[in-house]
Amino acid sequence: MSNTLVAPTSHLLEVKHSRFLVNAAPVESPDDALAFVARVGDPTATHNCWAYRIGGEYRFNDDGEPAGTAGRPILAAIDGQGLDRVAAVVTRWFGGIKLGAGGLVRAYGGAAAECLRVAPRRALIVHAELALGYPFADTGAVHALAAQFDAEKLDEQFDADGARLRLRMPADRVELLKVRLRDATRDRVRFLDA
Repeated sequence: MSNTLVAPTSHLLEVKHSRFLVNAAPVESPDDALAFVARVGDPTATHNCWAYRIGGEYRFNDDGEPAGTAGRPILAAIDGQGLDRVAAVVTRWFGGIKLGAGGLVRAYGGAAAECLRVAPRRALIVHAELALGYPFADTGAVHALAAQFDAEKLDEQFDADGARLRLRMPADRVELLKVRLRDATRDRVRFLDA
């Protein structure tokens, strides 16, 4: 199970008179991440470099710094901390002393890593959808078990054959719920394609 941040966080680092301000936050989608970048980036700064990771999706941007010296080290900091659904923006105000490519990588990656290292985290809960059908007589048992397993009702339909229910719940509890539903309904429940 991976983690994300509890809330937005920031960290300030100074390297050879250049200031590096990291702003990081939990995000749910690439659009959320890009909106966060736009919100926290400072247009008066020299550079606003950023990266985000959302599952298998990621992006990064060097914002005018030499290629590979800012965005990629920020992404490496997110990945190195084992985080997911996180965006980080490192804003730099140039202090007059050039850092060189290696210095930039260390400053951007190091500032982001330190910010993320000390930030409060929470476990990401992976959800799954489950669709099932059952006779009317089993409605009470099905609803009671769904509530017991923290399943959220997404849709419920009734027809001449009984009921169809679509649930959203923690993925790691789906198989146990299926077993319990089969037992409670004497195997009358049918699992459908969600």
